[in-house]
Amino acid sequence: MLRKWQSHCVDAVIRKYSKDQPHFLCQATPGAGKTVMAAEVAKRLFDEGKIDLVVCFSPSLAVAEGMKNTFSWKLECSFNGGLGSLGASYTYQTIRFLDDTFWNTIKKYRVLAVFDEIHHCSSDSHGQANVWGEQVLTKIQGMAKFTLALSGTPWRSDSVPIAMAEYTDPEGQLICDYQYSLKQAIVDGVCRAPQIALIDNEHLTIVEDRETKSFSSILELLKQSDASYQSVIHNEAAMNYLLECGCRKLNQIRLESPKAGGLIVAASIKHAKQILAKLVDKFQQSACIVTYHHDEPLKEIEAFRHSDTQWIVSVGMISEGTDIPRLQVCCHMSAVKTELYFRQVLGRILRVNDADNQEAWLYTFAEENLVGFAERIEQDIPDTCMFIKQEPNSEYLLYQSGSMPTPSLKRRESEVKAITTSNWVNPENGAALLMSDISFNLEELRLGEFKQRVISAFM
Repeated sequence: MLRKWQSHCVDAVIRKYSKDQPHFLCQATPGAGKTVMAAEVAKRLFDEGKIDLVVCFSPSLAVAEGMKNTFSWKLECSFNGGLGSLGASYTYQTIRFLDDTFWNTIKKYRVLAVFDEIHHCSSDSHGQANVWGEQVLTKIQGMAKFTLALSGTPWRSDSVPIAMAEYTDPEGQLICDYQYSLKQAIVDGVCRAPQIALIDNEHLTIVEDRETKSFSSILELLKQSDASYQSVIHNEAAMNYLLECGCRKLNQIRLESPKAGGLIVAASIKHAKQILAKLVDKFQQSACIVTYHHDEPLKEIEAFRHSDTQWIVSVGMISEGTDIPRLQVCCHMSAVKTELYFRQVLGRILRVNDADNQEAWLYTFAEENLVGFAERIEQDIPDTCMFIKQEPNSEYLLYQSGSMPTPSLKRRESEVKAITTSNWVNPENGAALLMSDISFNLEELRLGEFKQRVISAFM
């Protein structure tokens, strides 16, 4: 049975299509069930005899697999592009590798094209687009009978417009055909109300050039010294404290909901292995790890989804679109500090299930950007995420994935510094940025007393 918002959205999609308007953009909060809604649209169009096939595109293998399973379930057939199938699910990366047979099929039949996390595809009025956005516009948009674009976080870190999206002029606000906010989802019991614990420290000292300096907060440390945020998330005491908070909370939740799990988003593979060792050896937790270096990461994620293992440590593999409803605690220890990535990570713990306890806790450090993201969590699309209109001759950098921060001309100096001091890697799934091993110029960073500030959203 569809949720109320899903039913209303499906009706809105069918109405618009019936008026010879073939494109629809839905913005629904992460965890609300956008894929099920899209599959129901496909079912309705098949039942009404308006389409012959469905093709789905998404930014990662994990999301593509989830879409394949959902559409197969809804349409009651295989969804792998083979004999007897009504469609298939692909990643955006595969578009340029599809052969003439595929494109001839798209031309020949009436096709519904579904684009999940459409913010990964960019394009503007001057004809500039990233790789994925260009392929969507040139190869698919004109061929498909209908297009349905989905996003939980419909903006890009480089402030470039999203492909196939419309914006108000001159404000740059996104125009959606249907919106379903986190507040609505919480009221409807579709999503959990998040609680965000910001971890700070009252007495930090560093030894820099043989001089000892003291600071009263992480914010002060990062603003008034050469210390980077990476030095905080890799600090032994800081890692131990944040992990202890997460383990304590997960243990409390598991008293009521024994299968509840936790997610730790690490900064690099080396970082993830350190965290895994701490979970097992220091905190006596059951845990596993999944990274883009694993041979079969999807099988490892699937195994965790159906197990009662307490923690999964991830490097770029569990962010947007990954459906593991038993996740209820998250320790955000990534070096990626964009609002888009922060909200996508938070969305992993917001999916409601049938467990007795439905708390959702995210733990992270009180860095300036992360504090701002947490304080704005009740804004569905923050004003800071509006599209910034560029002049025709202005220069800006394009990149393949919307979740990948790239220095732009509009970027604050602090954000550019945070990006350029790291060595970024583009994993195959394009879902997140990973930080490689880094060395610090600081001789020593010591932390004093910890403190927490909890933001309880929508309460």
